[in-house]
Amino acid sequence: MKFFVDTAEIDAIAELNDLGMVDGVTTNPSLIKKSGRDIIEVTKEICALVDGPVSAEVTAVDADTMIAEGRKLVEIAENIAVKVPLTWDGLKACKTLTDDGHMVNVTLCFSANQALLAAKAGATFISPFIGRLDDINLDGMELIEDIRTIYDNYGFDTQILAASIRSANHILDSARLGADVITAPPAVIKSLVNHPLTDKGLATFLADIKAADIKIL
Repeated sequence: MKFFVDTAEIDAIAELNDLGMVDGVTTNPSLIKKSGRDIIEVTKEICALVDGPVSAEVTAVDADTMIAEGRKLVEIAENIAVKVPLTWDGLKACKTLTDDGHMVNVTLCFSANQALLAAKAGATFISPFIGRLDDINLDGMELIEDIRTIYDNYGFDTQILAASIRSANHILDSARLGADVITAPPAVIKSLVNHPLTDKGLATFLADIKAADIKIL
């Protein structure tokens, strides 16, 4: 499974990237705005830092302007994936940009039918929003499972990018069900290392080492 980091914080991306935990980055204009910096400048810096796809989102809602914005965004770096919403205009933009040879991430997916349309339009990534489905008492993981089945049935190349990930369990379940990618905030990715028995075992180990006065250096 590929790990994308959902942030515009350069230091957080760099920390995980140094550990080999970053296969790509997803961000959006609002995330970058929080940094107080220029969108193009920050996106360019992220693209230079990581080798994998960096999703950069259009701000328009009509197809023609989405396409124009997408063509401007891909000029930033070769690893840009243009992020468009799952609307008819977004699908039109996806088809055109894909035909141009660019990566496209179709976002705001909440149904398997939508995911099927995105794959037909040639999307590189489809981003089902797990956490937001959970918020309205629907099972986001059922959506991942349905999309996986449909894509496997028909051999679609579109990668399932599980988004709106809020917990370690979301990542585990996405991996179990065969999502190709997850995108999550740095804190959620780092939380995967946590386990109370690891903490307990380490505490016991350190106590034994101290009692035996064992030193290597």
